[in-house]
Amino acid sequence: MDEFAYELKIPKERVAVLIGKDGEIKKKIEEETKSKIDVDSKEGDVEIQGENALLLYCARDIVRAIGRGFNPDVAMLLLKQDYSFELISVSDYVGENHMVRIKGRVIGKDGKSRKLIEEMAECSLCVYGKTVGIIGTHENIGSAKRAVESLLSGSTHSAVYKFLERRRRDIKKAEF
Repeated sequence: MDEFAYELKIPKERVAVLIGKDGEIKKKIEEETKSKIDVDSKEGDVEIQGENALLLYCARDIVRAIGRGFNPDVAMLLLKQDYSFELISVSDYVGENHMVRIKGRVIGKDGKSRKLIEEMAECSLCVYGKTVGIIGTHENIGSAKRAVESLLSGSTHSAVYKFLERRRRDIKKAEF
């Protein structure tokens, strides 16, 4: 049988979250994805091995999501067939000097902007380091990604919210 492997690097401060109390998170990921995960907690290096390429890809995305700030329970949604993980690099939009300000636009006052995007696009958002991560269904992730990219590009919050409301109405009509 063929064996596949991925090597990743996650921030050192996220290693404990990946492993979990008494290794329970790591064990759960290994069981659900039929893979073996080796973590170098000093460097943040993670190696994932397994025989099922599709499950291994899921394990890789779960580890990446946890490494980018997501709660392990939210990251485990990636095991569902219609869920995916998207990562947007904030540094593609602004230089180092404006990083805090631009991330603040996505988060909003008291997290209001982030919460609204999550509710309207029915996705989970995580702003961590120089990235914005999105976990959601394939249809919804597109709306959330476009909303975040619009904010990073300088669009007004009201324009982004109007887009999300319109998009949400269109989706509801299509379901009807």
